[in-house]
Amino acid sequence: MPWEDKTVKKTRMEFVSSAVDGEKSISELCREYSITRKTGYKWITPYKNGENLSDKSHAAFNTPNKTPDDVEQKILDFRANHPAWGARKIKRLLEDKGNSDIPAASTITDILKRNHCIEPEESKKHIAYKHFEYSKPNELWQMDFKGDFGMLDGNRCHPLTILDDHSRFNLCLEAKDNQQTGGVVASLNRVFDEYGLPKAILCDNGKPWGDSKPGYTLIELWFMQLNILPIHGRPIHPQTQGKEERFHRTMKYELLKYVAIQDMKHAQEVFDTWRYEYNYERPHNSLRLDVPAKHYKASNIILPSKIMEPDYDSTARLRKVNCKGYISIQNHRYFLSETFIEKFLEITDELDDCIALHYGDFQIAKIDLKEQLFVSKKIYRPSNRR
Repeated sequence: MPWEDKTVKKTRMEFVSSAVDGEKSISELCREYSITRKTGYKWITPYKNGENLSDKSHAAFNTPNKTPDDVEQKILDFRANHPAWGARKIKRLLEDKGNSDIPAASTITDILKRNHCIEPEESKKHIAYKHFEYSKPNELWQMDFKGDFGMLDGNRCHPLTILDDHSRFNLCLEAKDNQQTGGVVASLNRVFDEYGLPKAILCDNGKPWGDSKPGYTLIELWFMQLNILPIHGRPIHPQTQGKEERFHRTMKYELLKYVAIQDMKHAQEVFDTWRYEYNYERPHNSLRLDVPAKHYKASNIILPSKIMEPDYDSTARLRKVNCKGYISIQNHRYFLSETFIEKFLEITDELDDCIALHYGDFQIAKIDLKEQLFVSKKIYRPSNRR
C-alpha cells in the first residue's frame, strides 16, 4: 500500500537524521530503508538546504498551451447537445459559429476522453469508409427503408430514406406505417416535385421496388416512364448501398438512440428536425467537413404532369405483351411480367441468335431464340439509345 504524504515525510526525516548523525553509513541506511544510494542523497541534500522533504509536484509551473476553461466548457456543452459527434465535427461547427480559439481536433478528443464523453466501444464503430461516388448531384439517388422500430403507442415505424450519392444530401426521411408501393410512390412524387428527377435510383432487391423472382415491379415501370434508370444492388451485398447504410447507422446513433418516439406524428416531427441538422448543420467527414447542402443542387429535370408511353420510331419492330404477361416471338410465348400487360416493346437483333427487348430507352430483357429462354432480365440503358 502506498504511503500517505505524512508517513513519507516522517520516514525521510528518520533516514536523513540518521545519516547526518553518522551512526550508520549511507549504504547501510539505504539497505535498511530499501532505497538506492541515489535516492538517499536525493533526500539528504534538500534537508541540508532547509527544504521540505514532501513529494514535489511534477506538474509544470505554468501550462501555456492548456485549453482555457471557458473554451473547454464550450466544447463539453456542444458535445452534450450532440453526444454522437466527434472532435472534428465539433471543431468545424464551433469555428463556423465564429469561435477562433478552438483547439486542434486531437486536443478536443483528449478533452472528451478526460471528461468521460467517449466510450471506447463506441469509438470503434465510427471507422471512416471510402465509397465510390458520382461526380455530380442527381446522377444517382440511393433509396431504402431503414429497419423498422417500435414506438411507445405500440405501432411500428418504417423510415423511408433517399440520399443523393454525390452530396450525401438527404432528400427524404419519412415515417411510414408500412413498406408498400402506394406510400413509396406518394413520397417520391413529393421529392420529385421539390428536387426534380435523377438519372438513376439505386435500391435493394426487396419489395416494393424489387422482385426476387426475377420480374418487374410497378415502381420500376414508373421509373422508366420518367426516364429514370432503376438499379438494384447485388443480393446479400448491402455494401452496394453503402451511403444509405452509413446514413441509417448515423440516424441510429445520433437520433434514435436518444429519443423515445411516441407515435407516427412525433416520429415525423423528430425526423424533420434531425434531417435539417444533417443537411445544413452537421459537418460530414466524407465531404471534408462540409455540410451536404453545400454540395447539392436540385435537378433541372422536372416531373411531367402526365405519364406518356414510349414514342418508338416508325421502323421499330414492336410486340405487345398480352393480358397475362406473355410476349410472342417466332411462334413461341415467353412469360415476361404482368407489370408490362398491354405495353408495346421494341425488338432488336443481337449476336448468337439472341434478341433484346426494349421499353423506351431501356433494355429490359434478352432472349436466346435457339434455346427459347431468357438469358437476362436486367434493366439498363444502352449507350446507343440515350
